[in-house]
Amino acid sequence: MRRTLTVLSLAISAVSAGLFSAPVLANDQVINLYSARHYPTDEALYSDFTKATGIKINRVDSDDAGIIARLKAEGSASPADVILLVDAARLWRGEVDGLFLPIKSKALETAIPSQLRAKPTDDGTAWFGLSTRARVVVYDKLKVNKADVDTYQELADTKNKGKLCIRSGSHPYNLSWFGAMIEHLGPAATEVWLKGMVDNMARAPKGGDTDQIKAVASGECGIAVTNTYYLARLMRSTTPADKAVTERVGVVFPNQQSWGTHVNVAGGAVARHAKNQANAVKFLEYLVSPDAQNHFANGNNEWPVVKGMKLDNPALQAMTGGSFKSELVPISAVGMNQIKVQQMLDRVGFK
Repeated sequence: MRRTLTVLSLAISAVSAGLFSAPVLANDQVINLYSARHYPTDEALYSDFTKATGIKINRVDSDDAGIIARLKAEGSASPADVILLVDAARLWRGEVDGLFLPIKSKALETAIPSQLRAKPTDDGTAWFGLSTRARVVVYDKLKVNKADVDTYQELADTKNKGKLCIRSGSHPYNLSWFGAMIEHLGPAATEVWLKGMVDNMARAPKGGDTDQIKAVASGECGIAVTNTYYLARLMRSTTPADKAVTERVGVVFPNQQSWGTHVNVAGGAVARHAKNQANAVKFLEYLVSPDAQNHFANGNNEWPVVKGMKLDNPALQAMTGGSFKSELVPISAVGMNQIKVQQMLDRVGFK
C-alpha cells in the first residue's frame, strides 16, 4: 500500500528516511516522483509507463501543500524528479516559489491547450495540466428547477436562499474557482457574489465534495457544488446507497450559454533540482499519450486535456454526452488571484 506522509515526516530528509537510497544518480533508468494524486487506479498508469520505457518509478505520496513544503525544505538536495499536483493554485505557487524546472517539449506544447499550462518563458514552460475536473452544480430533482441553477451567479440569487451546501471556501478547489470568477466578473462583483452565497447557505461549510452531494440527496440542501469526478464515482458505484444518491440528484454544467464551466487541473512539472531530467520529461510526455489520457478518463473519471479523445466512461458520458463548454481563463491567472480571494472570503464570512 502507498504511504501518505504526515506533516511531521515532511521535515525529515529523503536520505535519512531511506526513501531514495540509490536511484538519485543521473542517467539511471529511474524517476523519483512526488505525487498528490492519491488515486488507487493510478497504479496501472505507473506500471504501464515502466513496462513501456523500462524506467522505474520511486514514489512519495502527500497532499499538495505537503509536497510544496517538502520541496522547500529539501532545497537543492531534493531527490525529486517529477511533481504531480491536483490544483491550479498549488501549481502556480510552486512556479512562483521556483520549485519547478521550465522545460521545452513539443509533444506537451502541442497536446495541451495554452490556458491549461504555465505561461511560457524563454527557458520553457514550468508546469502542464494533464487532466481536468469540472466544478458543477448538483441539485435536488424533486425540489429545485434546473433552470434556477444553470449559472454560477444564480447560486447567490435570493431565489436559492437556504438551499446551498458547499465545502470550505478556503479549500483549493474553491479558491481556484473563485479566482476564475474574478476574471469573469471583476473583484467587486465577485465579492458581492461570495456574500450572496454565504447568505444562501443551508448550513455552515463542512465536509468534502461527496458529502455535499449526499446532503442534497438526503434533503438537507437543495443545491451543492462538486468536482465532476466525485459525482462520477457515485454514478459508477454498485452500492445501493450510492445508486439512491445519484437517482435523487441532477447535475448542471453552469454557464454553458456564456463563458463556460470552470475547470481545475491536475498537472505535472519537472522538479527544479531533478537528477533525472530526461526521464522526467519522458514521463510527462507519456501522460499526454492516448493510453494515459484514456486512463485519466476511465480510471479516475477525469476529463482529458488532449482534444479529440474518445470517452468510454459511462458516467462522464451520461453527464454531458461526452463534451461541454469549458471556460478559457488561463489557469495561471486563477492562481494569481488566490490571495485576493482569501481576503474576500474573510470579509464576507465565508468559512
